[in-house]
Amino acid sequence: MPFPLDLNALGEPLTNLLFFTIGIGFGFMLEQSGFGRGTKLAAQFYFKDFAMFKVMFTAVITASVLIYGSAAIGILDMRSVFIPSTYVWPIAVGAFTLGVGFVIGGLCPGTSMAGAATLKIDAMVFLSGVFVGAFLFGETIPIYFSGFWTYSNFGRLTLPDWLNISSGVVIFVIVVAALLLFWASEAYEKKALDLDPKDAPKGRYIGAGVLVALALVIVVIGDPGTNDYWSVVSAEQQLRLDNREVQIHPGELLAIMHDKGKNVIMLDVRDQRDYNQFHIRAARQVDPSLEAVEAVALDDLGDVSNRTVVVAMSNGEEAATEAWKTLIANNVINSYILEGGINEWLEIFGEDADPKPVNYPDQLAFTFTEAIGGRCIASDPDHHEFELVYEPKVKIAAAGAVVGGGCG
Repeated sequence: MPFPLDLNALGEPLTNLLFFTIGIGFGFMLEQSGFGRGTKLAAQFYFKDFAMFKVMFTAVITASVLIYGSAAIGILDMRSVFIPSTYVWPIAVGAFTLGVGFVIGGLCPGTSMAGAATLKIDAMVFLSGVFVGAFLFGETIPIYFSGFWTYSNFGRLTLPDWLNISSGVVIFVIVVAALLLFWASEAYEKKALDLDPKDAPKGRYIGAGVLVALALVIVVIGDPGTNDYWSVVSAEQQLRLDNREVQIHPGELLAIMHDKGKNVIMLDVRDQRDYNQFHIRAARQVDPSLEAVEAVALDDLGDVSNRTVVVAMSNGEEAATEAWKTLIANNVINSYILEGGINEWLEIFGEDADPKPVNYPDQLAFTFTEAIGGRCIASDPDHHEFELVYEPKVKIAAAGAVVGGGCG
């Protein structure tokens, strides 16, 4: 399942030129649709002109079908698409405020730029207000709004995540809902505005049929999963795995745990019994199943800082290796495996642990008089007391730059 669409391969100059061209084209289409005029846009809120609703909603469902369709057939890697965190109440207040401004001025930030480009005075005044308001808001956030600004953070939340259904089903429902609303708006226009839908281009029926058909195809194909993503990167990442480039020595993990310049997240992918018997302090127990590790990768590690190192560990390396593959497949950068697992950690730091014979390579090779969990010296040893020789392997790799969206 290849992902040939990689804008980073174009280089920064060509990528910026592409974005600039798309922006100019988008602005041109806004102006050609009449959206640079405040009177036309304001008419939407008085139920006298549904052009904005039809054009923008058509753009939304068309983009949705193309984006998720590209992901379904392997052209686009959805993990590289930036989705901002969802802050429910700040977004609700911001949307209401923007809506009020839209009704009063007849323009939004995007359409005001299109209008200003054609020297419309009201658009230039509105755009000036956008810049002034953005500046004042940015300067006053730390003083007055910092608490509310970060309130009700649900993280990277999408409708498929929220409803726990596939992206294809959500896209299909949205497309059908949009077409029903288009039909309702035309019925209203015929009755209240004396506009005959027969005068509209007949090609819209073909377009509607194509969108529905493509949405159904996305439903049938389904969303790409961890195994699909791993197949894309397996050639490169399996080589790193085989060359022991990602298995870090227990001494290096201990050093990172006490390095103030790094943040470490430890995922202990053993069953609850072994975890309760002994675990490294601050390590988080995660069921070793693909679904559990995948959930952690997507829900908890999707937006960790670039200075964060994620270390998977099991009794040996078997379960931790599978967890590492899941993390890498889901684009969790700076992921590593504890070399030798908990067994090697206890071999070095576990003076009070008693060895026991084991046959299975990922079985706990030590026993304790009681389940001590993380309540012993070995769970967080003093790194100053050990002089260990090892090859440092952790290299902080920055994630690719992300670009947020905005109002059209």
